[in-house]
Amino acid sequence: MLIQKIKEKQARVGIIGLGYVGLPLVIAFGKAGFRVTGLDIDAEKVDRLSKGESYIQHIPADTIATLAKEGFLNFTTDFSSISELDCILICVPTPLNRNREPDMSFIVSTGQQISKFMVRNQLIILESTTYPGTTREILIPELEKASGLKAHEDFYVAFSPEREDPNNKQFSTSNIPKVIGADDPESMEAANTLYLSILETTVPVSGTMVAEAAKLMENIFRSVNIALVNELKIIFDRMGIDIWEVVDAAATKPFGFMPFYPGPGLGGHCIPIDPFYLTWKAREYGVSTRFIELAGEVNVSMPEFVVQKILWALNEKNKSIKDSRILILGLAYKKNVDDDRESVSYKIMEMLDRYQAKVDFNDPYISAIGPKRGYPQFKGKLGVNLENLNQFDIVVILTDHSSYDYEALVRDSNLIVDTRNACKNIKSPKIIKA
Repeated sequence: MLIQKIKEKQARVGIIGLGYVGLPLVIAFGKAGFRVTGLDIDAEKVDRLSKGESYIQHIPADTIATLAKEGFLNFTTDFSSISELDCILICVPTPLNRNREPDMSFIVSTGQQISKFMVRNQLIILESTTYPGTTREILIPELEKASGLKAHEDFYVAFSPEREDPNNKQFSTSNIPKVIGADDPESMEAANTLYLSILETTVPVSGTMVAEAAKLMENIFRSVNIALVNELKIIFDRMGIDIWEVVDAAATKPFGFMPFYPGPGLGGHCIPIDPFYLTWKAREYGVSTRFIELAGEVNVSMPEFVVQKILWALNEKNKSIKDSRILILGLAYKKNVDDDRESVSYKIMEMLDRYQAKVDFNDPYISAIGPKRGYPQFKGKLGVNLENLNQFDIVVILTDHSSYDYEALVRDSNLIVDTRNACKNIKSPKIIKA
């Protein structure tokens, strides 16, 4: 009956967590003709969405407003509406705690909220990135506890990891292949049918643990390779060799090589966090994840390399870093987005503060710094415009937004530390690569 409702687009879909993963799913299901309820504990988010506004730069407000007006979308903080839904997708955060261990509190609390209002024959899908076993060991027990229902008998369960890449012009929700894992054939059929209603391709796997592991492998692969090229950057820098030129030359090989590029450190919601989920879980099986941990150490050390480059550049101009005016370009963790989760820019700003430098920032997508886990001292700090660049002793490019005019930046600045090779086509003694 549920599968038939999905095929006829009569199934009511709920998305819990309306961030960079959940909101695109809300829109995708709405565009496909499903009635969608977006749930979030953040009343401000719900209020803005209910007014047809968007708080994510690459998601247009008019799309949300139109779909809501047509009756496909509604938003609420009231979890009792779960009893009216057929399919519920969980897209909540999975951060690390202070000890760099998995923080399952959002999954646990969401499972508890769902279980209070569950009814039979619902499909529950977890999309949050997590360690293998989470669906079986954490989510299902929470769902069963208050509801009195039994997974695989009274309701369906699956895991399908998100693969969002904010503002990617080539790949979006609809054309990114979707891995789906379930531990019984009925749950798999229901989940696969649901996703095929909005996606071009699904990739069914044998169980939830395989799907959970696949997501971690994707991000660990990137973390390890970025760490390798970051380490090579330091080595080649000592030798006077341009790492970016080396990577571009190596990338001309048509087989056996995939280019990765160095940077000031890792940011975003996946790569700085996800590898440590497997590291933590591996200890339960008596396995030491030395390769993953080494990659983490290299990537975490990159801000120090950048700061040392800043110190060296100022020293060459006979200036002390204390009281030097430094402008950070870019708070977002990658170019052309407003997503500053786990951005390395904050770490570098904090380190420069310790040296008593006077630090400002500019980001075309972020005008003011909101609450930041780990960096409460920056809350409310406002960005500056790019007038009077020569008043700054040094400008540090941490995010290579396309909207920046790099030739003008070099022309009007005293010194530039470029961590992204953004000024690759500009020849100037002002530019120091880091």
